[in-house]
This record gives sequence, C-alpha cells and structure tokens, in this order.
Amino acid sequence: MQNKQIQQYNGYAVQASAHRLPDGSFSSNLLLERTDSARAEGCYQFYSLDYFASEEQALQHSTRWARNWVDTRG
Repeated sequence: MQNKQIQQYNGYAVQASAHRLPDGSFSSNLLLERTDSARAEGCYQFYSLDYFASEEQALQHSTRWARNWVDTRG
C-alpha cells in the first residue's frame, strides 16, 4: 500500500508518499514538480528519505523535507 498527499508550495506540486516495508516500517518518499514547467527538468523524485514507525510520520517528514528543499534550492 502506498499513501500519497499532494500540496502546492512556492511554485511546486509537492507529492509526499509513504510505503510500508517488509519489516513494518514506512519509507518516506517525495515527488516535486514545478507548476510552471511542462519539461522533465522541473520534476524531482526522492526515495527513502528516511524510515519511520508510522505512515503519518513518514508523510510529515516528506512534506517538511520538501519545504526545506524548495526554500533552499527552488
């Protein structure tokens, strides 16, 4: 199972996701897409940013990580 959340943040569509691993933990993942770009250069994918005991923790981490990435590099 994979849970996804899509939000808008400073010109990016932020799609945080989490998936359950065989050991029961959750991997936090992220897809960032510039909303003003139809080209592939505006798409960034990050996998297994960190691991968490709950799906909610993994999703929250992905969202925080995305905001930090956009604020420092976007």
